[in-house]
Amino acid sequence: MATVGQRWDGEQVLALAPDEASVRAARGLSTDSPWSAAGAADTQTFTAMWGLCAGSGKRPYQVIVDLTGPAYKCTCPSRKFPCKHALALLLRWSSGQVADTEIPPWAGEWLEDRAAKSLTVRAERTPDPVAAAKRAEQREARVSAGLDELDQWLSDQVRTGLAGLSRGGYAQLDAMAARMVDAQAPAVAGTLRRLSTVGTGWTDTVLAEYGMLRLLVRAHRRISELPAPLAATVKAQVGYPVSREDVLATAPVTDTWQVLGWRDTEDPRLRTRRAWLLGKQTGRPALVLSYAASVQQSLDASLIPGEEVRADAHFYPGAEGLRVLIGERHGEPQRISEIAAMPPGPAPPGTMAQAASQWAAGLAANPWLEAWPVLLAGVTPVRHDDDWTLVGDGTVRLLGADPWPLVAVSGGHPVDVLAEWTATGVRAVSVLTETAVIRL
Repeated sequence: MATVGQRWDGEQVLALAPDEASVRAARGLSTDSPWSAAGAADTQTFTAMWGLCAGSGKRPYQVIVDLTGPAYKCTCPSRKFPCKHALALLLRWSSGQVADTEIPPWAGEWLEDRAAKSLTVRAERTPDPVAAAKRAEQREARVSAGLDELDQWLSDQVRTGLAGLSRGGYAQLDAMAARMVDAQAPAVAGTLRRLSTVGTGWTDTVLAEYGMLRLLVRAHRRISELPAPLAATVKAQVGYPVSREDVLATAPVTDTWQVLGWRDTEDPRLRTRRAWLLGKQTGRPALVLSYAASVQQSLDASLIPGEEVRADAHFYPGAEGLRVLIGERHGEPQRISEIAAMPPGPAPPGTMAQAASQWAAGLAANPWLEAWPVLLAGVTPVRHDDDWTLVGDGTVRLLGADPWPLVAVSGGHPVDVLAEWTATGVRAVSVLTETAVIRL
């Protein structure tokens, strides 16, 4: 009988929950009374657990979790994913209440079927270089035609004035976004859709984004003349796909990566998690992105703020060099004992001058850069009229609709903060203490 290795902690489990209601329900079901059986095992093809949980009917719900996905199956009628029963089973396993046992037939059948399908999918993905080159050429032609159309549309928007957008509503933005999807430029489509959600001060924001889109169109036309890192950045801004296999084939940066925080965002189409890492030896920042299209999908919860892991980080192609995939891990995650420092630059570490310098360097490499991670030492949230700022060795505007978690953690005293530095201010991600990382 195989045994299951390193168990997740409760925070890692609850990060999978689709909403707060699922968290509360899972905690209530994580006691002994609803469970008549449970077990876990590790094989060459999967790491899984299963259980029988009492429900509203006579028969208990059959719950299975495959950690290699992770993937979930439950006979309950819930449309949430994972459901409260799967979360409760994971909570019980994380606290050591699920023993290693043999796999029952009803769970083994589903797990073996998943493993067989995974092998089939991998076989079907074997690349054909000639066909791939042809598809890439066809895609670039479609993208170029679509961006030419966008260029004309942008010129018309500026020529007629933004008042036309105000009178006609955002339907024209949605229509052009749909055209960009047809042209296989999904990242451009996403930019256009986000503009329809801009509130106060929308004219300045829209005009600035129009300018950046025009710059992107011009850069794409000259993409063959650009340095390779900048060309890769342009393709990423347009929405060209980069396969996971290609990224993992690049030379890794092996370091002890500290997880200093993550920030979740949500729009009508997509949930996104931005997990910020810092190399303990290299001082290099890194960003791990994960996406979920609905509550039926889970965001990546394998990187827990406050932990560090020795691992290979494979950086995506691009000028600023932030986004990574985590490849092979060398050992189990450990709690951070001391926060690493970013390499000193023109200004002392932790100061706003250093943060501004890091942002400027990133922006010079990638004009479309949205945010850069910075460590700010000894800053205090301070309110000025209707705006909030972070005050330390300088002052910077604090973004976000809810500053109160940071205010509560700081208690009016200086704290060390991981923040995302942007063109309009900073978003606080977490507070860093000597012994903990506190998510905001």
